Amino acid sequence: MSDQQSNELIILRSPTVADGADLWRLAEGTGVLDTNTPYAYLLWARDFAETSVIAEVEGEPAGFITGFRKPSDPSTLFIWQVAVDSRFRGRGLAKKMLFDLVDRVTAAGASRLETTITMDNEASQALFAALARAHGTEMSRNPLFTADLFPSSGETGEEHADEDLYTVEPLQAPGS
Repeated sequence: MSDQQSNELIILRSPTVADGADLWRLAEGTGVLDTNTPYAYLLWARDFAETSVIAEVEGEPAGFITGFRKPSDPSTLFIWQVAVDSRFRGRGLAKKMLFDLVDRVTAAGASRLETTITMDNEASQALFAALARAHGTEMSRNPLFTADLFPSSGETGEEHADEDLYTVEPLQAPGS
């Protein structure tokens, strides 16, 4: 990390509806996330702001994490997407966002995290493994959505990879 990067002003906060277009642009810009419609990101910023985070570096949207508390199990935070703009990668921004978000939701009663990750996404596997280590717990992996459950992507014939369910539990509230 350069001296300039270490002095950068990084703000982590819940997204607002005004951030919806930025969330969409960041997701689209990754080139690897399944990008939802701009409308979905607007709704996400409205309805799931408390379980999501946006990072700004020097006032510029640099990354986000979207999540929600599972309606069938409100003690579980499900992480939907993690995105970091390519210009801001390699600075630990995803980890900062994830740890900030988990601190917020565990303080509000969540004790478990779930996410899905494809087998080839080593960066995401490492990110959530770091969270498990920080909480002194384990991360488990189980099959969830096999490739045949996803529609093919039309003319390219590209298939979606299997999505395995990763679980980190128990999570500890800050100060516990």
